[in-house]
Amino acid sequence: MTEYGIKWPCEYCTYENWPSAIKCTMCRAPRPNGTIITEDPIRGSSSDLNEDWDTASIESGSSPLICPDSSARPRVKSSYNSESASKWSCHMCTYLNWPRAIRCTQCLSQRRTRSPADSPQSSGCISRPVQASQDPCEEYNDRNRLNTKAMHWICAACTYENCPKSRKCAVCDCPTPNNLDAIEFAEADEASSLINEQDRARWRSSGSSGNSQRRSPPVPKLETEMKMDFQRIELAPGAVCGKGELEVDFKRLKQIKNRMKRSDWLFLNACVGVVEGDLAAVEAYKSSGSDIARQLVSDEVRLLNRPSAFDVGYTLVHLAIRFQRQDMLAILLTEVSQQAAKCIPAMVCPELTEQIRREIAASLHQRKGDFACYFLTDLVTFTLPADVEDLPPSVQEKLFDEVLDRDVQKELEEESPIINWSLELGSRLDSRLYALWNRTAGDCLLDSVLQATWGIYDKDSVLRKALHESLHDCSHWFYTRWKEWESWYSQSFGLHFSLREEQWQEDWAFILSLASQPGASLEQTHIFVLAHILRRPIIVYGVKYYKSFRGETLGYTRFQGVYLPLLWEQSFCWKSPIALGYTRGHFSALVAMENVGYDNRGAGANLNTDDDVNITFLPLVDSERKLLHIHFLSAHEIGNEDQQEKLLREWLDCCVTEGGILVAQQRSSRRRNHPLVTQMVEKWLDRYRQIRPCTSLSDGEEDEEEDDE
Repeated sequence: MTEYGIKWPCEYCTYENWPSAIKCTMCRAPRPNGTIITEDPIRGSSSDLNEDWDTASIESGSSPLICPDSSARPRVKSSYNSESASKWSCHMCTYLNWPRAIRCTQCLSQRRTRSPADSPQSSGCISRPVQASQDPCEEYNDRNRLNTKAMHWICAACTYENCPKSRKCAVCDCPTPNNLDAIEFAEADEASSLINEQDRARWRSSGSSGNSQRRSPPVPKLETEMKMDFQRIELAPGAVCGKGELEVDFKRLKQIKNRMKRSDWLFLNACVGVVEGDLAAVEAYKSSGSDIARQLVSDEVRLLNRPSAFDVGYTLVHLAIRFQRQDMLAILLTEVSQQAAKCIPAMVCPELTEQIRREIAASLHQRKGDFACYFLTDLVTFTLPADVEDLPPSVQEKLFDEVLDRDVQKELEEESPIINWSLELGSRLDSRLYALWNRTAGDCLLDSVLQATWGIYDKDSVLRKALHESLHDCSHWFYTRWKEWESWYSQSFGLHFSLREEQWQEDWAFILSLASQPGASLEQTHIFVLAHILRRPIIVYGVKYYKSFRGETLGYTRFQGVYLPLLWEQSFCWKSPIALGYTRGHFSALVAMENVGYDNRGAGANLNTDDDVNITFLPLVDSERKLLHIHFLSAHEIGNEDQQEKLLREWLDCCVTEGGILVAQQRSSRRRNHPLVTQMVEKWLDRYRQIRPCTSLSDGEEDEEEDDE
């Protein structure tokens, strides 16, 4: 009791320091000049110490910040005394907090639970009588600090708290507002008004608060994950607040935040991400499986506090349209229009999928020598099984709805004739291509490549790691091809310019950085490197122009064409290509269905193959019979159309159909395919074989009506 009584409280933070301390342990503030007595532990020396106290200053109205003894204290209401008497002491910093607080105002430590054996007046962790545990000057320190705060004025532009004598803001030089309504005063009627701006910032970063009726649960791991995004949402009000805006109702915001869940925070972060152009926030909300068509409600709009950007009823699509986020809009529209639940083979058999991923990682090797590029040792091509046609029509329709991307299929077939434009290839030669459903994240290119080969996603980023390391280890080889191709491509459009080597290196460094970032969108150079990793050509059938959601042409795309592994030896590569589709920033795997019978396939084709081999004919020309571009050719390889066709015949098994269409043969075999892929497809197909279609009663009723007639 004696040691506690002779401690001196700090004028600024009210921390109780030892008598020998000349500065405050918490805030490093200097000790007051005069000795401050909170109690009279020694009767004999109290009179001497109180001689220096000027009582006349109190009578004149200038009350000190720290009251030395009870005789000089101003009179206060009894209700205030009763409320301050029940303050609880923090077990970490000993700060006396208000009874309604569940965390310490200074250090934000959690309030310890009161045991049933404790008295009602001792809610802190130190068990002692109230008269001894309460610092008599605490209540006056808080009230004086409140009065001091009330004299400060808040800048309406940057929310900085300025001194009352300043004529303009110390941060942004904004002048002092003339009207008193623009000045933010502290609340004097409630105990919660003692929270200063620093405490509010700490409360915002903690993301949890409560009232006197309940206690907040322990802070989960989610609080750390959502901390940065929560701060980004809280920065919005200060950035757009006007001079005439009223004070934010923090109590109401606390109640809204306490009711919010993880999905709610992800949605708000996605909304802010659309406004600020942050695609990662939108992808995080999409990957959580929440509703893309979710609308903002009044509480969420109030929490965001940006009326110029957000309004009740807005969705992510509305925000993308309003702020002209074309890249996000394409992804959001594709996701919203996806009504049917998707079910691809990789989702049905997670155990087999993990085994296939391990098999892919084991089949990746790095070539020794100067060109140290990674490559796959297995040749695998994914096709839809022919057993799909044996299913009932209603079951077939359900299967196609769950495994195909109907929007991509429609855009590549109907809106612009890019695939399946030839009746000869689609009907007589059974070479119709199907667009598999794919994730709309930045890894769609890598996912589509693995879907076209192994039928799975690049979930563990195995292919992305091989892509990044191949680009890094073989940077000189790919850089030379890329630089030469970009120069020629720009000149072919009449753009004659020259860049400094520093600018070329800067652009190349950006391409390298995209390969190392999971979720980052990839470019043509990455497709060229993937062709070397697969050791086989890649044919991309894509739209020629970027279009907005209104159908307006925004720019020219450069993805469509043939990507050959030109840096490998031809004997080291396979001639069976894979096909990908590109629509508005999204890649999809284009696969065929197994077929039977190979008579009269085309003129000049070598068809002496086993019956088990499935051949799909991929056109090397567009619907206008123009040869597809071959990307990343060197100066001596670029020639006329005949020379490019000769180059295609060297790297692909080409033939010409009876209709005069130059095609490449994609060969696949279920018997020679990888056994894990075959087993995965069979299990996926068994799911639909067990579905029994509902028989229609109308057919029997119609037959009876015909018999009656």
